[in-house]
Amino acid sequence: MKKIQFYTVLILAVFQVSCKENKNNNSTQKEMNQETTTDSAQTFLETKNFEAVIDNKNTHLYWIENNGLKAAFTNYGGRLVGLWVADKNGKLTDVVVGMNSVTGFQKSTEPYFGATIGRVGNRIAKGKFSLEGKEYNVPLNNGENALHGGKKGFQDVVWNAEKTDDHTLVFTYTSPDMEQGFPGKLDVKVTYSITADKTLKMEYEATTDKTTIVNLTNHAFFNLNGEGSGSILGHELQLFANKYTPVDAGLIPTGKLEDVAQTPFDFLEKHTIGERIEMTNEQLKFGKGYDHNYVLNGTIKKGMNHAATITGDQSGIYMDTKTAEPGIQFYSGNFMQGKNTFKSGAKDDFRTAFALETQHFPDAPNQPNFPSITLKSGGKYQTVSYYQFSVRK
Repeated sequence: MKKIQFYTVLILAVFQVSCKENKNNNSTQKEMNQETTTDSAQTFLETKNFEAVIDNKNTHLYWIENNGLKAAFTNYGGRLVGLWVADKNGKLTDVVVGMNSVTGFQKSTEPYFGATIGRVGNRIAKGKFSLEGKEYNVPLNNGENALHGGKKGFQDVVWNAEKTDDHTLVFTYTSPDMEQGFPGKLDVKVTYSITADKTLKMEYEATTDKTTIVNLTNHAFFNLNGEGSGSILGHELQLFANKYTPVDAGLIPTGKLEDVAQTPFDFLEKHTIGERIEMTNEQLKFGKGYDHNYVLNGTIKKGMNHAATITGDQSGIYMDTKTAEPGIQFYSGNFMQGKNTFKSGAKDDFRTAFALETQHFPDAPNQPNFPSITLKSGGKYQTVSYYQFSVRK
């Protein structure tokens, strides 16, 4: 009887040691995954590839990080180049697509990857708007319309950059009077920071010496399964919007606010991106998929408009978007054509990344029923948006 008890105790002891070793090994493997991925991020992004002179200004590569979240930026376009987040297995995953050099961004057939967008994000019908009785014209760069600030918007300028600490990067740029047809000298400040709760925080400020229009945002293209992992159609999306702004064939809003109910635009409950994207629907036909502004319904989270949540179906990475803005543009990567090569070596194939751009509504200067984007001399444009990351196993 004593021998049986002895062997029972011995077996239990061996089992506990084995479990402890497995736990330690798993922990060590998780740390190795993170270290390896961080090292590979540095390999993909060599500092020298981001050192150039554009418009007599120097470009550089900048890193910020906090609590396991790591981001790379370049001051060419005030651009987010990559963002590394731990997935459900603890492996750091680059969830923002981008190029491995300044030249790559310059030559890209898609000019907006990761860029700070301005002066006016989204479309202006026929590039025309009026302020205080005077008509202004923005160069057309999207068919018969102006998109994201004209032919040379903020994505193509070199910003001043200051890394104020390990987790904060400040971009500033002065847009001269009548740059791309916009009136007034505009002084812009955009602060990107990573907070301890795994949030990429984006703070926008602007002042002008003459009445003008402003609608700033960031145009990161995401794949929460990782850059180069394939289609984003399996991502599960929720949008806190009861209405959206339907568009014409040129993707200019009609001026109406339509209910999403009983349409493929209803993401009040979670749906995968691909679940209804091929349905017969005029609006989906116009956008070649989702490329529409959603009217946020005032659902509040931590004092902000709760805009969207989305989860990578393979990685379990969960992104929660909050904003001070009244709208968000959901774009499902419909115009990606495999013509550009990302930093990982993958191509920008059809619907392999999505965008969730916090914003005022498209063509706001020409739509009297939309919230105004007018900024007057002496006033201050100020807004903030958050992308917060966690995992869903």
